[in-house]
Amino acid sequence: MLPIDELPIVSPRTLLKEAIEAMTERGLGVACIVGDGGRLVGIFTDGDMRRMLLRFQKPLAALFADDVIAHAVLRPVTTRADASLREAVETMEERGVWDLPVVDEKGVLTGLLHLHPAVRALLGA
Repeated sequence: MLPIDELPIVSPRTLLKEAIEAMTERGLGVACIVGDGGRLVGIFTDGDMRRMLLRFQKPLAALFADDVIAHAVLRPVTTRADASLREAVETMEERGVWDLPVVDEKGVLTGLLHLHPAVRALLGA
């Protein structure tokens, strides 16, 4: 699991451009959107960006000025820290996601599972 200090974490009111910059800076295709108390309220991914560009017919500069939450997945697939790695990877496969936020029982973001390192860990590589 990637620890919280290695993740691109933004607030719901973060500009989309800034969220993309945070994703790029951390080298991940996902930004975790957290609200009060660190609770996960959504995620924004590279895939969301592609779908957004195809769906909205307005200048790119105008999209960059939107709040990231306007284009985010508001009910992301998550896992808990007490779930087994195998369960988490199976969830990723079933739901077609590469990144799986890890939350506690209150929905507070505690980390992120990324598919490639998770598969390497399962394979013992």
